[in-house]
Amino acid sequence: MKAGFLQWDLAWENPALNREYISWFLSHNSVPDLLILPEMFSTGFSMNAAEQAESMSGHTVQFLKENAATYNTVIAGSLIIVENNSYFNRFIFAYPDGRIMHYDKHHLFTLSTEDKTYTSGKLIPQLSILDWKVCPQICYDLRFPEWVRSALPFDLLIYTASWPQKRSEAWSALLKARAIENQCYVIGVNRIGQDGNGLVYNGQSTIIQFDGEVLLQAGSNEGYFEIIIDKSAQNEYRKSLPFLNDKDLITIG
Repeated sequence: MKAGFLQWDLAWENPALNREYISWFLSHNSVPDLLILPEMFSTGFSMNAAEQAESMSGHTVQFLKENAATYNTVIAGSLIIVENNSYFNRFIFAYPDGRIMHYDKHHLFTLSTEDKTYTSGKLIPQLSILDWKVCPQICYDLRFPEWVRSALPFDLLIYTASWPQKRSEAWSALLKARAIENQCYVIGVNRIGQDGNGLVYNGQSTIIQFDGEVLLQAGSNEGYFEIIIDKSAQNEYRKSLPFLNDKDLITIG
């Protein structure tokens, strides 16, 4: 599967401008099987949910659906969603056939009062992209491996994030740890630039393979990055080193 991501300086609380950036990319590049966008890609990591939230039938979700169909790809990224009078940091997966799957961020970042603004998700959905089983996660979830371990078996672990530069060493180390302990490909997609709260982000979006080897690292560069990931190689690695057979069975909920 060809997996790619966009890393850019998100326009603060300006969904139209961020959608325009994505549209420009889609119309000027070869599109992968899976395109991943940063956390809250339409607004930046905003706590202004009352002003910035959209519904599941709003402009940005419709934008994802239309472009997934037009370019025959899965487009994934999180945005602020309002549903039943609650706000969610929701990781949307738009499929080319019109389907929408989603994951609501479980671990809300208390240092930014995200837990006071948004409602925590309680379930990790079963997602498939081509023949890959995918586990979606959002930013702060990266610090809690037991939450991922509660999921059903998966082949690909994806983190969409707004992870600040001052904690970038933790970002790199934790992504690598998740790949090694789960013997799976891990994709971590972050943003660059400075947000409306003055936080600085240095990107470091990364694709890591099942043994911990870093296959692609975007540094602080703006743009599109892609690589082909090989599930058969991962399956052979898991067979040769069947460590997952010995994992603890953890039930959360």
